[in-house]
Amino acid sequence: MRALLGIGIIGTLITALCCFTPVLLMILGIVGLSALTGYLDYVLLPALGAFILLTLYALWHRKSRTLPPTPESPFHDS
Repeated sequence: MRALLGIGIIGTLITALCCFTPVLLMILGIVGLSALTGYLDYVLLPALGAFILLTLYALWHRKSRTLPPTPESPFHDS
């Protein structure tokens, strides 16, 4: 689960960096793929959303695994 959280955070940071700064535009221009810049919004914004959801899922799963069951819980085994 720790790897899932790391992938989510790193992916979110890289995707946000490419969305909000012209880093990806410069890289595509250097490589010679600047014709693809018109399609970046179709890829980067859903990828950013997916990485944010992945990070939130990993944090939720991590929190639910660390909490001990309460006696009032229907899943508590005595």
